Amino acid sequence: MSAGAATRATAPVEAVVFDYGGVLTTPVKHSIDAWLTADGIDPAGFSRTLKAWLSRTAAEGTPVHRLETGELAVRDFEELLAAELVTVDSRPLPAEGILNRLFAGMRVDPAMPALVAELRGLGIRVGLLSNSWGNTYPRAELEALFDDIVISGEVGLRKPNAEIYRLSLERLGVAAERTVFVDDAAPNVDGARALGLGGVLHTGPAATRAALAELVPGLAATAPVRP
Repeated sequence: MSAGAATRATAPVEAVVFDYGGVLTTPVKHSIDAWLTADGIDPAGFSRTLKAWLSRTAAEGTPVHRLETGELAVRDFEELLAAELVTVDSRPLPAEGILNRLFAGMRVDPAMPALVAELRGLGIRVGLLSNSWGNTYPRAELEALFDDIVISGEVGLRKPNAEIYRLSLERLGVAAERTVFVDDAAPNVDGARALGLGGVLHTGPAATRAALAELVPGLAATAPVRP
């Protein structure tokens, strides 16, 4: 299956649930790369730490997991992360504000809110389901755009924990087999598919729109041209 390909729900689609970072926004990796350069951090060291804390093989209860569920305060997480990282010139790395700097390069991609609004106009319920990482969300804009929002740190659960998908479905009032989940992280899409949701692995706005157009009648495979 190609990266952007959709798994088809087993019934007509009534809802689409989106991740936030890297789906509604520009890729998180781009922001991380800019932060590593700006702070002079050894990329290999950061990659090792991220793999140990976030990979499929990482044990439960890593600092990232505890941050995502709200068990670990942002300040404490930043201290732990700073202690793991090495700068290229061996300078001490300031812990305060690491997450703000890490996510500073993320920008909302206008194509994605437009897609969400289009789906809603077609009568599809839309939800946001995101692991928090302690970053700031534009809540007023998101609350106006989505029928429901589930943020991991606010509910004490994290993707790909099955219960957080079930919570989102319950709050949207839809069945798994009538819902499609969109995320840029394969483990999270796999977790949704395991519960019977359709899944789209997001690689970019055009691919995601095309994949959803195969599942949602009335949605064009390409974005309408704006005057």
